[in-house]
Amino acid sequence: MPRILFVLLLASLGLARSSGAPPPAIAQDAYVWQRVWTPAVLSALGNSADLVTGWRVLAAETDARGNLRSVAVNWATLSATHRPVIAVIRIDGSLANWDEDTLLAKIGTLAVDWRKLAVPPAGIEIDYDCGTARLAFYAQFLARLRAIPDIPRHLSITALPAWLSSYELDSVIAAADEVVLQVHAVRTPTSGLFDPALARNWIDEFGARTTKPFRVALPDYGARIVQADDGRILAIESEEPRLAGGGRTTGLMAMPAEVERLLDGLARDPPAHFAGIVWFRLPTGDDALAWSPETWRAVMRGQDLHTDVVVIARPGATSGLSDIVLVNRGRIDAELPRRIGLPQGCTLADGVNGYALDNSARNIFLRRLQTALLHAHREQTIGWMRCAWGNINVRP
Repeated sequence: MPRILFVLLLASLGLARSSGAPPPAIAQDAYVWQRVWTPAVLSALGNSADLVTGWRVLAAETDARGNLRSVAVNWATLSATHRPVIAVIRIDGSLANWDEDTLLAKIGTLAVDWRKLAVPPAGIEIDYDCGTARLAFYAQFLARLRAIPDIPRHLSITALPAWLSSYELDSVIAAADEVVLQVHAVRTPTSGLFDPALARNWIDEFGARTTKPFRVALPDYGARIVQADDGRILAIESEEPRLAGGGRTTGLMAMPAEVERLLDGLARDPPAHFAGIVWFRLPTGDDALAWSPETWRAVMRGQDLHTDVVVIARPGATSGLSDIVLVNRGRIDAELPRRIGLPQGCTLADGVNGYALDNSARNIFLRRLQTALLHAHREQTIGWMRCAWGNINVRP
């Protein structure tokens, strides 16, 4: 059959900032949360060093039993970026109890090793997403941690919006030099990954509560939720895959335009004690569940987020059938369109890779099953069809 080519430009997912004047500069750090330092991670560090004021690197984390395990960090590559490093220790928030003396001793041993590095960490950060009932205990733990002789003097901690309801939060804040407020992935997965309006409310409330400088952790990633037929969550995949078979998969994604609007608002109208942003996480060229490095750079710099996505039909492997393909011709990641109407002459069609056929309306169309981004300069096959010449109608 002759080659069929349908091209429609999708509506822009984002516009330039509303004001002609650039917003004030914001200090922007990035979490390096990869547990395996692949060549793509090493490359991303070098290529992104000009964007960040510092790195916050996952250096150790507890296992299910509370034992502290080190991450094989490439300290030499970090040193070559000439940016300060905060060593992050993640404590599993689901742990009801742990051997505090043993944990503190292991942290102390790590701190001694860090002091021997050519460029020791400038500080330490504790990432402990505990429930509000354990905040008093957490404050006491932080006080003991600060007493360890070799611990870097600058102590940062992460905080959850849920802690704002507890009067014990004040004692936790008092034990730290700086706080990083997390405003993504803090509700149930079915409630979404990121809500910019809700995030701004939490940020303003925290700014009114704290007397210490605080930063805000913003997302540049997505996640897949695997659920059983009865609704139980079997796995959540983000920075690393989870082995969970069966069930249905739902995709979540922090949209660049939404995050950029919040960032712009913080720059123009910062809350009290606001010290900057920490991005979660450093994007790499092979991270399918994060923004592309080009999109991350554009958002950080407040650049135009206009997208350039087209849908085309190509001859398929089977005679008479055409593959339906989305192509991102721009430099910015684009949200997959919600609906793609097929020509009236279609006699047969179906969706793949996150799309399904819907023939409930007068004309058949492909319907997006989950929110996702198409990376810049990439393409994705979303279905196939048997059609005569006609238009493909796109709804972004």
